[in-house]
Amino acid sequence: MGKEVIDFVVTWVDNNDPVWQQEFKKWYHKIDGDKRLLRFRDWGTLRYQFRCFEKFAPWVNKIHLVTCGHRPGWLNAKNPKLQLVKHQDFLDEEHLPLFNSRAIEIKIHLIPNLAEKFVYFNDDMFLLQSTDSDRFFEGDLPKDIFALTAISPSHPLAHININNLRIINNHFNKRTVMKKHFKKWFCFKFGIELIKTILLLPWPSFTGFFDPHQPQPYLKSTFNEVWSKEYEILLQTSRSKFRNDDNVNPYLFRYWQLAKGKFAPVGFRDTLSTSVYSLKDAYNVANIIRSRRFRMVCINDGWECPSGTEFQEAKKVITEAFGKILPNKSSFEL
Repeated sequence: MGKEVIDFVVTWVDNNDPVWQQEFKKWYHKIDGDKRLLRFRDWGTLRYQFRCFEKFAPWVNKIHLVTCGHRPGWLNAKNPKLQLVKHQDFLDEEHLPLFNSRAIEIKIHLIPNLAEKFVYFNDDMFLLQSTDSDRFFEGDLPKDIFALTAISPSHPLAHININNLRIINNHFNKRTVMKKHFKKWFCFKFGIELIKTILLLPWPSFTGFFDPHQPQPYLKSTFNEVWSKEYEILLQTSRSKFRNDDNVNPYLFRYWQLAKGKFAPVGFRDTLSTSVYSLKDAYNVANIIRSRRFRMVCINDGWECPSGTEFQEAKKVITEAFGKILPNKSSFEL
């Protein structure tokens, strides 16, 4: 049996790049959308993400780092496992520049030389323990959790989830597919989330999916299939310069895999998604990093603050915690 080919994809932006800043300012007042600083802010943790990859997932075939063209000064671009990908390499030139992560993410399947099986990482997602490839894939199936939920109108992504669900309900009959994949959808590995699925059974259509914010395994063929069936809706998102309420996001492709039964069940107790809203939160996150209690952690930036002294302190606290558990340079660093 040959080596399993699984790639990682990472999207990253350097909001301190003067060229990027110039383009951002050019479009800022021309088009409406989500332009909050936290959507573009760099916490200086990318080098530690690559150290995580090398130490805890040395089996990865290739890491595709997607940017608008800039790169961190410390990056070893000659590393054979690294492919630097510019937006212009796979996105339509007429839609560039883009400041909308969704518009970029829904087309990552077009990255040149991308493997059929890949794991998508935001730049705030980290491995903290040794992680085998079978944590992400079982044979040709992405490993995932299926659990229903009900969308709350107060959730900041409610409109996006509704856009995704409208498409899923147009293509899949909930009761038909649940009967077909009963053993996958009613799996005790899902823990307490299984209770929510059972409680939502009476509703005839999908009311929402539990969304663990974590590194997400995908099949490139899933992206191709959804694009072939919903081209116009996806195209609308792909040309949105900033996030807006009409967008879909890459969870659509995850939902599609779940609805088709194209996944292998896995529990998520080894994963934590947390957020930084204050300096206090940053210290809590640093403790989580140093403890390495979880296999994977996602550190969401929810802090509506300027890049002032307090933010710089929070940034230092978190990077020092990563430096404690990953003190040595990786081969991805000069």
